[in-house]
Amino acid sequence: MVGIVLVSHSPRLAAGLADLLAEIGTADVLVVVAAGTADGRLGTSADSVRHAVEAADRGDGVVVLPDLGSAVLSVKVALDGTDPGRAVLVDAPFVEGAVAAAVTASTGADLAGVVAAARGARHIRKF
Repeated sequence: MVGIVLVSHSPRLAAGLADLLAEIGTADVLVVVAAGTADGRLGTSADSVRHAVEAADRGDGVVVLPDLGSAVLSVKVALDGTDPGRAVLVDAPFVEGAVAAAVTASTGADLAGVVAAARGARHIRKF
């Protein structure tokens, strides 16, 4: 099953989103959080992302969803040199993309399918 890594500046934000994903019935999908700095401040860390990707990878790949711009930089540094078929940085809305990824991953979809679902969340209208 495809794993998911949530990369956020805020540990509370990422933990809340991980809780939401578990509550909507996707507890079988491994969601790992990489959030905040080692000293507890807001921010992101390439090392934290790297460890989260390793923890989330069960062999079917990992979707990585960042919250804000500088989180993207941390992910790019963390994934530098990594097999692109193993972990994919996805440009998607943080909450909607994570929900779409988790629901799709829970169906047993492959990495490409989960990536497409997360990206597709950008076009879902709220009203």
